[in-house]
Amino acid sequence: MIERRERGFHSILVAQFFFVSLILLASSMAQTGQLSIQADSGSGENAADAAPLTLTLQDTLKRARSYTPQFQAALTELGVAQQEKVQGRAGLLPSVNYTNQYLYTQGNGTPPGRFIANNAVHEYLSEANVHESISIANVAGYRRASAGAALAKAKAEIAERGLVVTVVQAYYGLLIGQRKYSTAQQAAGESQRFADISQKLERGGEVAHSDVLKAQIQYQQQQRDLQEAQLAMERSRAELAILLFPNFNQNFTVVDDLQTPQSLPAFPEVQQMAGHNNPQLGAALAALQQANHDVAAAWGGFLPSLTVDYFYGIDATHFARRTDGVQNLGYAASATLEMPVWNWGANRAKLKQASLQQNQARVELSFAQRQLVGDLQTLYHEAQTSHAELDSLKLSAEMAGESLRLTTLRYQAGESTVLEVVDAQNTFTQARNLYDDGQARYRLAIANLQTLTGNF
Repeated sequence: MIERRERGFHSILVAQFFFVSLILLASSMAQTGQLSIQADSGSGENAADAAPLTLTLQDTLKRARSYTPQFQAALTELGVAQQEKVQGRAGLLPSVNYTNQYLYTQGNGTPPGRFIANNAVHEYLSEANVHESISIANVAGYRRASAGAALAKAKAEIAERGLVVTVVQAYYGLLIGQRKYSTAQQAAGESQRFADISQKLERGGEVAHSDVLKAQIQYQQQQRDLQEAQLAMERSRAELAILLFPNFNQNFTVVDDLQTPQSLPAFPEVQQMAGHNNPQLGAALAALQQANHDVAAAWGGFLPSLTVDYFYGIDATHFARRTDGVQNLGYAASATLEMPVWNWGANRAKLKQASLQQNQARVELSFAQRQLVGDLQTLYHEAQTSHAELDSLKLSAEMAGESLRLTTLRYQAGESTVLEVVDAQNTFTQARNLYDDGQARYRLAIANLQTLTGNF
């Protein structure tokens, strides 16, 4: 009895230990799952404490190509078009199939049986079939598929260049947001220092209380501008994070390369690159080629088509190589020439339909050529103008900073008014922001121009 009680007590302890172990394991799995969700969302402690990822413009472009659904959709369309080209080519080549079949016919005392469609009561087929179909429609279909692959490739190039513009805008939008936030911080510090100066001068009886009020109003305005600049910077960071990360990670920094602007080639060189590397023009040409092949395929409906079949194998009353000493293996061939006669105008309607699409493709090609010439001039002049303004904007920002310093010193000496100081502060902030916007404008103008020419 004692041994049984000890065994029962031991069993209870084992069961309790097993139950506690299951609870601990489930709790550990739940904590692990929670941590993995936090890591994916980018808001966990590990993600927050980790060093920020430093990204260049090329890094952002590489990431955006992997995680942007519009660009991936263009690549998918290109892959589908290439497979359609393979299928169209296969339609021009002979196909080989192997068939195994058993046919049974209800007997009636005669060798063919009751159903005369069969050769015997028991018939076995085991044969290979080489099939070839020759028609104008098949040839035109393959050529249309080839033009479709070229069209999809051009659309993928358009999508990639458009993605570059989007990434450039978001990338430098974040940089400009950070710069404007820094300028707003500096302006807020200047306004606070000016407010302190005006209060000291008021206590010394050198300025009126209205100067202090004006300085405090300016300080409050600069604080609001600082909050707005921080909001714009955070919004730009979120927009860029959506493009770059699958888990919306905002723990990254971008390299500021605005001080090294890209050179702009001469206009004749840009014209030459646009003539050879413009995907919009390539897409219009491929669409016209597709329409031309559709017309050829429609004409094929009026012409004869030839089908050739070659069979080799067994077609006998026994599934064997020989039956009663007779060889069962053999071959047969057939050729069919099909000539269209009447189909209630369906072929003519298809030809008319294809001709209408062909005319539309020609109109779109002509428009694409005109649009290329106009857009090229517009975008080149935009890039040229924005590049020419950079030096002037930089000089204005430097002069505004020096003017603010001198005006503040003159105010301390009693030689300028509070309005002059406030105007100098606003001019400094505006000039710095305009210079930053000008640098980003030139980078975006280059990206837009390269949608027509490709990289240069």
